[in-house]
Amino acid sequence: MGLTCVVVGAGLTGLAAAWELTRAGADVVVLESERRAGGVVLTERRDGFLVEGGPDGFLAGEGDIQALARELGLGDRLVDQLAQGAMVWTGKRLEPLPLGRAAELLDIQGALDVGAQHAAPLHYGFRSLAGGMADIVEALVARLGPTVRTAQGVAGLAPSRRGWRLAVTGGSHVEAEAVILAVPAWAAARLVAAAGVLEARQLDGVAYAPSVTVSLAYRSEQITGAREGTGFVRAADADGSVRACTYSWRKYPARAPQGFALVRAFLGPVDGDPAAVAHGELCGILDVTGAPLWGRAFHWSRALPRYQPGHAERVARVRERLHRLAPLDLAGAAFDGAGVSACVKSGREVARRVLGRLGMDPGAPPRGQPTRERSVRG
Repeated sequence: MGLTCVVVGAGLTGLAAAWELTRAGADVVVLESERRAGGVVLTERRDGFLVEGGPDGFLAGEGDIQALARELGLGDRLVDQLAQGAMVWTGKRLEPLPLGRAAELLDIQGALDVGAQHAAPLHYGFRSLAGGMADIVEALVARLGPTVRTAQGVAGLAPSRRGWRLAVTGGSHVEAEAVILAVPAWAAARLVAAAGVLEARQLDGVAYAPSVTVSLAYRSEQITGAREGTGFVRAADADGSVRACTYSWRKYPARAPQGFALVRAFLGPVDGDPAAVAHGELCGILDVTGAPLWGRAFHWSRALPRYQPGHAERVARVRERLHRLAPLDLAGAAFDGAGVSACVKSGREVARRVLGRLGMDPGAPPRGQPTRERSVRG
């Protein structure tokens, strides 16, 4: 009988885990509560503009996501950062910013990877994909096919004779020999604690800060002020809602049509229309004239995770406890570090651990049979 693994969550972590599992011949199902795959990776193409709702790239020194892109046939779609450097808005003027200082001001350096020893050097710059970060999500979904099931959340997880029994929204359940939870900390904590591992409740201490990103399109001549580098960050003592701004049309190629500009502002929670707030502040910083052609805001109620002291040790304790049960593991930004490449690495490494517990060789030819699913009432 074919071995089965259920991956809960179809963000980049879950898709990368499923890809690793299917390459080894495992029979896999990916269950995603949302109506689309990708999680915070979200790219929109509009009138020749390429708009990122979530991450727009990754550190060029991080190899995991680039290796995955090449496996998926996207190697020729990896693109390098065009402009270099960043500025700081002091509240009165834009001034050059030392390399790495932007991440420090935004408090994102520590979130690049939970283990600082694994963080890629910032001086390598950033890379992205020609069609936006959704290129890699779309390629994974296309390769995995009907394995990925959206709008099917997991309401419960319990041990079963075969391994695990997952209650799926809509009144069905799936039985699997192994499960990978590639979901946020609060969701994983609830599922694992309900399955009997009470230590998992400690994982709910991971905090997620809210974030709003606003993309604004202009004609090039509308932006008359200083625009060196890839963008700017706001100094801690400067007033304003815009915490940072990326000159998207200068950072990566083909983000805006010729003769147009695209900027992306990062804001905390604001009153009123975020696009109007961002445009109003950028007028004074970048000497913008006239109204934007359009604006697009993305609201993330829970964005990057923030780890409390001792986080890695807590995750290790929970994983040690899980190792005594049928194969069940945790993957993703909530546990192994934020950033798209870290998520890919986490998903694939956890998948390999699960394969090892199932006695499967990652290089084995495909085998297996469809996942067994039936009504709870059946």
